Amino acid sequence: MKEAATAGDVCTRNVVVVPASLAVDEAARLMRERHVGCVVVVEQGDGGRLPAGILTDRDIVTAVVAQAVDPKSLRVGDVMSIDVASVREHDTLYDVLATMRSRGVRRLPVLGPHGVLAGILSQDDVLSAIAGQLQALASVQVREQRREAAIRP
Repeated sequence: MKEAATAGDVCTRNVVVVPASLAVDEAARLMRERHVGCVVVVEQGDGGRLPAGILTDRDIVTAVVAQAVDPKSLRVGDVMSIDVASVREHDTLYDVLATMRSRGVRRLPVLGPHGVLAGILSQDDVLSAIAGQLQALASVQVREQRREAAIRP
């Protein structure tokens, strides 16, 4: 039997990353260009990129736009969330959902060995994976009905 799907199986590996020193308006422009709802703020460590924070479209709306602050005057480090919830590549989707629920977040950086950024996992990614499993489950019933009709016409 196949093991449960993991964060590493489902995550997006091509993560949009920025430094904390980037202007918020530039980060917003990058998010629009790349069609993403967040960027991961990274620092370069010995083994690779280490997550230092996360900046979401909602952070920009609530901390910048709603406060009528000039986004050119702020850096990503001024607005980003620094208490970043994350998961490991080997964590199951059940673990991922538990973390999302307990931390109240919809996006999680996925960490590889030594805490290095390996991907990003969104609520939509998890939903798509679960929907695929539900589709497979639904096909069991259809298959069973066809089998029964074939052996007991």
